Amino acid sequence: MTIRGIVSGGRLEVEVPASWPDGTEVEVQPIDSDSSDIMSEAEIARTLAAMDQIEPFEMTEAEEAAWEAQKRVRKEADKASFFQRAEELRRQWE
Repeated sequence: MTIRGIVSGGRLEVEVPASWPDGTEVEVQPIDSDSSDIMSEAEIARTLAAMDQIEPFEMTEAEEAAWEAQKRVRKEADKASFFQRAEELRRQWE
């Protein structure tokens, strides 16, 4: 379990689970924020290997046509909803 805290005025401020009794020993180490986002070579290799396992997504012409039609319907519904809501807001400010 990781407990995070903040140093303030030379003191460490943390919240711990209520189940931890007084006197529980803990180890505190600062987080190197500059290197926490950098992936190791092993992590990069695992990520690339996992990406290589993903099959490309391809749609048939019929699937693509259905998808495009659905997008058009959704776009028109969104536009209608937008103008309706805009009109409601305009009336509230009259």
